[in-house]
Amino acid sequence: MFEVDVIGLACPIPVVRTQKAMNNHPGEVILVKVDSNVAKEHITSMAEGKGYGVKVTELKGEIQMELTPKT
Repeated sequence: MFEVDVIGLACPIPVVRTQKAMNNHPGEVILVKVDSNVAKEHITSMAEGKGYGVKVTELKGEIQMELTPKT
């Protein structure tokens, strides 16, 4: 599992870094940590468009997104 921590960063940086992780780690589960609903929505849309499943967990102001490539 590869982790991308983009807490505190404004869009589009979280989306760009997540996309870069997907490109550099194809077929691997990506864990993305964000603190913004806007970033969560944009990353979800982008990931689903690239064929990833998205599982979201919210913990005390932190949103963890597990992006799993569909096989």
